[in-house]
Amino acid sequence: MTSLFTPYTLKDVTLRNRIVASPMCQYQAQDGRLNEWHQTHYETLAKGGAGLVVVEATAVSPNGRITPGDAGLWSDSQIPEFATVALAIKEAGATAGIQLGHAGRKAGCTPPWLGGRPLLNSDPQRWQPIAPSALPYDSDSPHTPSEMTVEEIRRTQTDFMRAAARAFKAGFDWLELHFAHGFLGQSFMSPKSNIRTDQYGGSLVNRARFLIETVTAVKEVWPSNLPLTIRLGVVEFGEDSEKSMTESVQVLQWLKEAGVDFVDCSLSLAAAGEPVSWGPNFMVPYAERVRAETGLPVGTSWMITDAREADGFIRDGQLDLVCFARTLLANPHWPFQAARTLGIPDPTSLLPTPYAYWLQNWAG
Repeated sequence: MTSLFTPYTLKDVTLRNRIVASPMCQYQAQDGRLNEWHQTHYETLAKGGAGLVVVEATAVSPNGRITPGDAGLWSDSQIPEFATVALAIKEAGATAGIQLGHAGRKAGCTPPWLGGRPLLNSDPQRWQPIAPSALPYDSDSPHTPSEMTVEEIRRTQTDFMRAAARAFKAGFDWLELHFAHGFLGQSFMSPKSNIRTDQYGGSLVNRARFLIETVTAVKEVWPSNLPLTIRLGVVEFGEDSEKSMTESVQVLQWLKEAGVDFVDCSLSLAAAGEPVSWGPNFMVPYAERVRAETGLPVGTSWMITDAREADGFIRDGQLDLVCFARTLLANPHWPFQAARTLGIPDPTSLLPTPYAYWLQNWAG
């Protein structure tokens, strides 16, 4: 069996293969609650053969949603729908993961197909975003976030902790904290979005404080035998890309000491217009560097589409897991096709029956 389809164990969790269905916002929730859309979506991803299915960015508080349609776990009343989804993922043979996050200054927007712009003041669903500093994400934006008080920082960290406890109660075995893509955690870390002068701004250790304290708070409720992971924007593309990468390695070393077990290496997007070096597999070298310099197991996504290349990233020790988003959104059965490409004699053995029988005999 090739490397992409070998099991992977982290703490007490064993994935059936190294393929991860990345968290992808569906913008279909109501008041944070999952519904039949999510049930079908995640069950299909799991039946398609991924080893780990991570439920989309789930807000830890109402004002942490990117859009009004975001998933949320800020109330015990939201647990049952998440529990149903987690069970469906597990029954299909995959590990159930969830990503918890807070959108910070990028909160309170319309969904992408309506422009992804801040909700208008006249919109009854609009709320006031919060952030490390009162700086809008886009200089052209008419909406400026409120600078968080220390009390609000503490409250948000408690929100993360309580949402993590709910995630475990719902049956998830893999937890990812979203500290990337210009959302709240990344905004604290980046000097482009954090100009505070207190203990949460200025020096790198101060800018990393929110992340470290949040991980520490979550560890109080998340079982020590289950993976506690993060997604971090490890590089800000542009003139300071090397400096940002060096800082990220240091922050990850601190986070490792705080209890992080794995990092999904992504990009910063700390400010609008970041000159990202888009291209196939472009984040793999950055993840490989993180793995080498921190000792943390890593994964990444972003424009990885070829089964042989993905297999090589595992085989050559560049990645521990390979994360797929649009590839699986377009074709949830991609793992089955990848197994065929890699010459696995019986790719249906990777999937639950009778679904495997259907694929083998009717889906070609």
